[in-house]
Amino acid sequence: MTEGISNDPLHGKTLENIVTSLVEFYGWEEMGDRINIRCFTSDPSVKSSLKFLRKTPWAREKVENLYILMRRFHAES
Repeated sequence: MTEGISNDPLHGKTLENIVTSLVEFYGWEEMGDRINIRCFTSDPSVKSSLKFLRKTPWAREKVENLYILMRRFHAES
């Protein structure tokens, strides 16, 4: 029996993969403009962002939604 393929765009993605992909696509400055949280606007790093996002569900949800939008943009272009 074969396993079904997940339609979830976050399936198999770690939070680190998501943040890194967003930084590569948008850069820290635009990420801070899109999601105004200090870990993106003041001395940003993947490590500090992960620490904050793992403890802050509302911020993580915003980052995951931005990642989904980014993937849709890639799929359309």
